[in-house]
Amino acid sequence: MSRKYYEENFKKQLVNIYNQGNHTYRDLHEQYGVSPSTLRQWVIRYNNTQSFNAEDNRTNEENRVIELEKRVKQLEMENDILKQAALPHHRTDAILRRENLDRYDDRDDIRVNLIHSYERLMRFVSKHLNDKFYLEGDQRISLRDKIFREAISNLLIHREFASPFPAKLIIENDRVYIENSNKPYRNGIINPENFSPFPKNPSIAKFFKEIGWVEELGSGVRNIFKYNRIYSGADPVFIEEDIFKTIIPLVSEAEGQATTQATTQATTQVDEKIQKLLKFCSIPRSRNEMQEFMNLKNREYFRKKILTPLIKEGLLKLTIPDKPTSPKQKYYSGE
Repeated sequence: MSRKYYEENFKKQLVNIYNQGNHTYRDLHEQYGVSPSTLRQWVIRYNNTQSFNAEDNRTNEENRVIELEKRVKQLEMENDILKQAALPHHRTDAILRRENLDRYDDRDDIRVNLIHSYERLMRFVSKHLNDKFYLEGDQRISLRDKIFREAISNLLIHREFASPFPAKLIIENDRVYIENSNKPYRNGIINPENFSPFPKNPSIAKFFKEIGWVEELGSGVRNIFKYNRIYSGADPVFIEEDIFKTIIPLVSEAEGQATTQATTQATTQVDEKIQKLLKFCSIPRSRNEMQEFMNLKNREYFRKKILTPLIKEGLLKLTIPDKPTSPKQKYYSGE
């Protein structure tokens, strides 16, 4: 239903007739066809401000609320621009590699801004790592979240964004391995007792602190040491080079030794065939070459029973470690 339009002079005429006191709203409605509610609105507005416009008849409070609503919309728009422009898209590869060591069991190829990258990495960790019941004082906390909140923040805050090297978070059976491009302040293993924190991207660090995702500069390394000792009984390792590496053990050293011994018996001490294979791979070999050498035709059996355990134990290395499924991939023993 279309809305009727009335000329301003017509409105003034009806207001003046009503103000003379001889006619009610009902009388004017019956004579001129304008609803009583509309007539009443015209009379109130014109008598108050000599104007029929709604904006001329607002109270100071109504005008203040409207201005605040405009400001909120402007801030929301500026915030969206900040997320898209000030926090550009960069790639982070989250990988679960427990069974299929040639490739992966799960993966999230993250190419969004830093805020969404943080949220997706935390979801990936929560999906694939168990948490432990732990009370700090009388408050239950998530050890897993305490550790990886710091580790993921460090990954995103301190990376060298000018480098095309994609950051990685890889969950394995006994550890989480994180690496990102870096402009090193020093080289070597970081000791939490005597290291001096150095901000690589201070503006991003400040932003993460203001939204509550990190604490003071340098607290991340110390918190990961503190909580991982409770979580797994083992110390993490931080190695600062052109590629910054963070290794977070998921099992204690004693448990790791037991696992290593069991796996070693299944690999290095099996028989002479494995030793001969390692010697054969003193120069890089393709998977087909290795299978032919061992006279094995079943690719799946070779992958699960021989290739994967040898890679896991570090007895075989990949020539293209960043692309484990590359058709050009070869393996070598380093002997």
